[in-house]
Amino acid sequence: MTEQKPEADVAALSYEEAREQLIAVVGRLEAGGASLEESLALWERGEALAARCEEWLEGARKRLAAARDQPL
Repeated sequence: MTEQKPEADVAALSYEEAREQLIAVVGRLEAGGASLEESLALWERGEALAARCEEWLEGARKRLAAARDQPL
């Protein structure tokens, strides 16, 4: 899996970096075998990464709407 950064660093990730890390986290969770504590940490990291991806996507939607000169 990609090296995990502290939660504060999630905000500095590009969309591609956050998505790559999210895919790795999901793969780890789906594979099973992690302790409860590790699973919870992975879940929390996944939530933060998913939120970061959504921030990027929402920003892109707003820029597209502005370029089209349409209200959101």
